[in-house]
Amino acid sequence: MQWLVNIDVPDLDAAITFYTQALDLRLSRRLFDGDVAELLGGPAPLYLLHNPAGSTACVGDERDYRRHWTPLHLDFVVDDLPAACDRALAAGARSEGAIRGEVWGRIATFADPFGHGFCLLQWQGRGYAEVS
Repeated sequence: MQWLVNIDVPDLDAAITFYTQALDLRLSRRLFDGDVAELLGGPAPLYLLHNPAGSTACVGDERDYRRHWTPLHLDFVVDDLPAACDRALAAGARSEGAIRGEVWGRIATFADPFGHGFCLLQWQGRGYAEVS
């Protein structure tokens, strides 16, 4: 099985800039007449899909890029959490709290410029295995 990660965005060029600067990903190619950008540099390709605000997202729902909660979000594991936080903020992320320490490591929560939440994690010891 292969995983693909897709993120809807209202402004594809701004999203390419954000995700390449914030997370050190690189643009591999543009697909589907330029409406999709493939970013590489992580364990799975990340696809940015241009879908304007107000376009149909699913039956009875329209895309809204204000900050929103969703039960699905991405965590990015980094080697240097403070440096990764600085990089994300410089690229346009919004911090949603201070760095927190946990048994398994440290975590910082953010929103991207398009309303999607994400976390930056730095493992300590064996990561999540520390709690098993």
